[in-house]
Amino acid sequence: MARGFQSKSVEAQQEASADRGLIKPPLPTADVAARRAERATLALARTRAQADLKNATVAAHRTMLGQAIADLDRRIAALDK
Repeated sequence: MARGFQSKSVEAQQEASADRGLIKPPLPTADVAARRAERATLALARTRAQADLKNATVAAHRTMLGQAIADLDRRIAALDK
C-alpha cells in the first residue's frame, strides 16, 4: 500500500530525532556540577559588588566593596585551577 508524503516526513523526523538522542554528552559529576554552581554564584556576587561600587559615594563603603571584589576574584581564580 502506498504511503503519502506526510507519513514519510513524520517517519523521517522520528528517525532523525532518534539519531540525535543516541549521542548525549556525559553528565558532569557531582563535584564538577558543584564547582560550576559555586563559580556562577561567585560571578553573580562579583557583578553585584561591581554595580554597588559604581554607585557608592562613601569612601569607606567603596573600600569595603573593592576588598570584596578582590576576595571574589581570588576565590574565582582558585576554582578555575
